[in-house]
Formats: sequence, C-alpha cells, structure tokens
Amino acid sequence: MAETPPEPKRRNKSVSIADAIGHALDPVLKKRGFAGRDIITHWAAIAPPPFDKTTLPDKLSWPRGASGAEGAVLVLRCAPGQALFAQHAAPEIAQAVNRYFGYLLVADVRLSAEPFSPGSGQKRHKPHQPSQSEVAKVGAVTDKVQDSDLREALRALGLALSGRSEQNGG
Repeated sequence: MAETPPEPKRRNKSVSIADAIGHALDPVLKKRGFAGRDIITHWAAIAPPPFDKTTLPDKLSWPRGASGAEGAVLVLRCAPGQALFAQHAAPEIAQAVNRYFGYLLVADVRLSAEPFSPGSGQKRHKPHQPSQSEVAKVGAVTDKVQDSDLREALRALGLALSGRSEQNGG
C-alpha cells in the first residue's frame, strides 16, 4: 500500500524573504563554520565602529578536537586599506563578538585574502526619464483601458519597462 506524502503546511500570512530563503542558506553557512545566520545578519550591531562597515565575517574555523572552551578563529574580509587597522584591533573585535553572544565564541581574529568592498551590494540606478515618444507610445496602448487605476498602473509599468529595455541595449 503506497502512502501519499503529507500536504505541505500552509501559512496564511505574508512571510519575509529572509524567512523564506533563510533555511536554504543554512547548509552553506554551516560549511563556512557558522551555526546560524546571526553573526552575519547582525554584524553591523556586533562589530565596533568602523569595523561594522569595513569588515565582514567570512568563516569561523573551529580547532580540531576542541574541548568546547577554546573558541574559534573568526576570518574577516576587510576593505582595501583597512587590513592593518583591523589586524591591530583584532582583540577588540573578538571581545565585541563574545560580548554580543555572551560566551567565548571567538578566540582569535584573522583576515581573509578574499576582497571585500563596503557597499558593493548597494547599486544605485539613476531614475529613467522617459522621452516624449515613449510616453506617447505607452499612452496609446493604455488609453483603451477603462478602469482609471488599472490604466495608471499599466502606464507606470510601461514607462518603467521602456527605460529598462533602453538600459539593456534593446
């Protein structure tokens, strides 16, 4: 007798993207030595200034055969030109991490050879100013829609897409 798989549990509420994809990231983070996402997601609150903006946790290396009280080595990616400063302040960074978690998590801080550029995830796009021909073309298509709210939404979407196709070379 073949059993049917159970129905997936449905959530009748909106879920943030962080909650939705967070569990998919956990295996990757475990390979890097992190038990959870806390140290990465809360790094701005954990690290002392200016290291909250110039460094980023890369990996936790645990000693082999550790008895549990020795602590790990935190490997940080560092912004160019900040490596010497970060290495000098390594004990302060380790203390800040341990203070945040409330136990000896990090015994030493080392720097990674991997590059890190602060703000690299924040891309700024200049707003697109549609030309008169684009406005006329989108207006001609959306004028046929009778619902004014829908017509306005479609017009905004059409103008946004016309700017996108221009940026992509189309």
